[in-house]
Amino acid sequence: MTADAALPPAPAVAAPKAAPPKLNPVRVPIHEAPIQERVVNFEEVLRAYSKDDAVLEAKRCIQCRRPWCVEACPISQDAREYIRLIADGDFDGAARVTVKENPLATCLCKVCYHYCEDACVVKKKGVPIAIRHLKRAAMELGDGDLAYVPSAPKNQRIAVVGAGPAGIMGAWELGVRGYGVTVFEQEATYGGLMQTIPAYRMTDRDVEEDRARFRDLDVTFVKDRRIGDDFPPQKLLEEGYQAVFVSVGTSAHRTLGLEGETIEGVHPALELLKRVNRGEPVQIGKKVVVIGGGDVAMDSIRSALRLSEGGHVTLVYRRSREEMPADPEEVHGAMAEGIEFVFQKAPVRIVGNGHVEGVVFQSIELGPPDAGGRRSPVPVPGSEVTIACDTLIVAVGQKADLSGFGPDLDLKITNQGWPEGKGNGFATAVPGVFAAGGRSVVYAMGTATKAADAIDAYLAAKRGESPTPRPDVFGGSETYHLPAGYTTPIRI
Repeated sequence: MTADAALPPAPAVAAPKAAPPKLNPVRVPIHEAPIQERVVNFEEVLRAYSKDDAVLEAKRCIQCRRPWCVEACPISQDAREYIRLIADGDFDGAARVTVKENPLATCLCKVCYHYCEDACVVKKKGVPIAIRHLKRAAMELGDGDLAYVPSAPKNQRIAVVGAGPAGIMGAWELGVRGYGVTVFEQEATYGGLMQTIPAYRMTDRDVEEDRARFRDLDVTFVKDRRIGDDFPPQKLLEEGYQAVFVSVGTSAHRTLGLEGETIEGVHPALELLKRVNRGEPVQIGKKVVVIGGGDVAMDSIRSALRLSEGGHVTLVYRRSREEMPADPEEVHGAMAEGIEFVFQKAPVRIVGNGHVEGVVFQSIELGPPDAGGRRSPVPVPGSEVTIACDTLIVAVGQKADLSGFGPDLDLKITNQGWPEGKGNGFATAVPGVFAAGGRSVVYAMGTATKAADAIDAYLAAKRGESPTPRPDVFGGSETYHLPAGYTTPIRI
């Protein structure tokens, strides 16, 4: 026996654990157009990351085992994966991952509420990863011009009412499963309420870039065709459509209910924003008041500032800044541009003789929380004050235009105004008709996915088959699955 053979075996040495990535709390800056330049035009405000900046920002991601960002996304976009690919410099791969789960990726990389960033773990120590902006880097620096591939035809046709975010998402979910889909849109352009988003945030070209990826799907878009009134959804069933998805959104504006609201110089916000996007002339004075506190109000004040050519714009909201439902990013942008904000005042009277001259407001105290948890506004007697203006824009909310949608559908109207079916998967009381929407672009898309799953199950049952999960949208063999570590949705 040799000396070496007599020695006991060396103890096994465990491999050293990989050190967790060091958290970097500082975001790579997102550059913006200079304020003096941007307030005189509708050119894009936010600048895209360069490749180097995108890689640096992506490397801040600590690649959580539990993908909090994905769980917070209403459409479960695998942000963790496209960020990993960007960190490796693979922008084409990142674009493919993005488009694979998101048929409105070009739009959402500019206007999504980025709920994912609110859930980002890095936020606990600093600024969350710029997830939405990295999506934009993927789409603009990678190859996102990819065509969706349909599954084998199912020989059943579905009608979608409304070409907004929910309608487009529903058409995509069903189109890649092999259904024939016809999307009816009452406007001359597609996108629904995205048509009201100003060009300094996104444009109609972004919608068309997303829609171009549908080119190989059996999805037909029909514009200038209103469903309702003389042509209710039930008639679509009679004409041979196997199912109908109603995704009409909230295209009608709410009014103040005050005398004088129809005089010259008073504009409903939605119609004004649509006209601006269409390039139609809009008369805006030098003293503009906007009433409201949501995203439409933010788009209105920033658009009015650009149209007023050096005028003064004031936003008046009846609650506090903390209770404004608008995206904080848009509020910050508006304040940086010099727009005046007045809180806790409610309109009581419009002043003007044929043309608006001002609005009388009453101060508001915030009382106990209402049923939704928000503090109830209580008017303060004797506190009236007049704010002079030559233009008034009303942005106090939207509702669905349901003329022609009969009571037999038994629709639920949400607090934010869109209609939903009350049954499983948003089924209405009429078999084969489903209805859904959402409070933001991405939330509307999320509800459309649930409705599409329910429609697929409904039609599969009629064929005597099982429903099909979303197939690989590029023609691969794998079906859709949630990323590793995903546990439960986070609703922010």
